[in-house]
Amino acid sequence: METKGYIYFMTNYSNTVLYIGVTNSLTRRISEHSSGLGSAFTHKYNCNKLVYYERFPDIEQAIAREKQLKHYKREWKDSLVNSVNPDWRDLAPELISDPS
Repeated sequence: METKGYIYFMTNYSNTVLYIGVTNSLTRRISEHSSGLGSAFTHKYNCNKLVYYERFPDIEQAIAREKQLKHYKREWKDSLVNSVNPDWRDLAPELISDPS
């Protein structure tokens, strides 16, 4: 599947804040967040850790999924992260080494 869109969760290092974003280039967007050029929210709350992402064949699907996820309660979002990343480790290093 050729990826044209992503949704992603960023958090701070104590995992107390979640930011949900959408982008067409996850590696670029993570780099922007890490350098302070991301959203004002991620900058304010030091959300520099990528803990979850999904790939989509087009950006419209990614945007629809982002809107859906933003309506869910925090507990459900935490469960989603726990299902694939139970240690809440930063996935960015893996992504950058394999940006497929």
